[in-house]
Amino acid sequence: MAEPYLYTEHMAVGYGRRVLIDDISIRVARGEIVTLIGPNGAGKSTILKSIIRQLALMGGRVVLDGSGMENMSGRDVAKKMSVLMTEQTRTELATCFDVAAAGRYPYTGHFGVLGERDRAAVMEALSLVHAEELAQEDFSKISDGQRQRILLARAICQEPEILVLDEPTSFLDIRHKLELLAVLKEMAGERRAALILSLHELELAQKISDVVVCVRGDHIDRVGEPEEIFTDAYIRQLYGIAHGSYNANFGCLELAAAAGKPQTFIIGGGGSGIALYRRLQRSGVPFAAGVLHTNDIDYAVAKSLAARVIAAAPFEPIDADAYEEARACMRTCREVYCTLSGFGSMNGANRRLMEEARELGSLREP
Repeated sequence: MAEPYLYTEHMAVGYGRRVLIDDISIRVARGEIVTLIGPNGAGKSTILKSIIRQLALMGGRVVLDGSGMENMSGRDVAKKMSVLMTEQTRTELATCFDVAAAGRYPYTGHFGVLGERDRAAVMEALSLVHAEELAQEDFSKISDGQRQRILLARAICQEPEILVLDEPTSFLDIRHKLELLAVLKEMAGERRAALILSLHELELAQKISDVVVCVRGDHIDRVGEPEEIFTDAYIRQLYGIAHGSYNANFGCLELAAAAGKPQTFIIGGGGSGIALYRRLQRSGVPFAAGVLHTNDIDYAVAKSLAARVIAAAPFEPIDADAYEEARACMRTCREVYCTLSGFGSMNGANRRLMEEARELGSLREP
């Protein structure tokens, strides 16, 4: 395990005299991305604010690059750590360049005069977040998403060895979320920065994180790699999901299946049935899906959205029992859809189901 660049020792956080979370242990090494997830109000932002000294610790300590942060000056911390929090920055008559350039304050001295190297660092950071065309725009008149990118540029041009971000994807559209993740991965990979952040979007946390810290109420519930954390069962438990489910294969949430006896039968597989599954679920139509091998991509979605799934063992031809179960279910449905464009040796039984539905007059075009 790599030596941590920042770690906490028995850290306790809270407000006033009330401790919200105690005995917090977080470690982040250079080149590593550690992500905090958990329900709203669980304390993710409180932990980050305590690490950056925006809130006083209720106990324990934070160690940065081998030194206790309680003994470090603000300027010394700023030369190592950069911060992007969710609070909106208020400015008057400041350009986007001015706001981004504030990240250079640890290097500009008391008068804040930018040198040639400082200006180059600011423009490089603006370019990295695709915001160089906003340099001379009034910061107060641009969109929330554009502001978020400018604030990220401010954090980057500070040339941090560790970057702390609270919900950095807030206000960003899909394109800029992906660009932000690419920037963060570059900072961790090429610049060997340590990153600790909080995220609401589980699909993003699953894809970007090296380590995930699960915050739940008054304690850290679990710490582990994404493969350990992002399972349907654990995410349902962590967030108290009562309706719907979390699909670990796709890294996304699924709504609950429509209630009732299946009215529609879908013969699918290989991803061909997923769009129809979602369309029927949105329309509130309970459906059955089969016969699907349990390693099929359709199976992962069908088991969340279908009222009934008829399954077969992976890498084996569909057996007679599964075929008869599907056949009996299909004959109780008023309509049948086949989304497959062809049939291989493993799913010849599905061809027979389609042919029988055609003979019964229940086969429909998807």
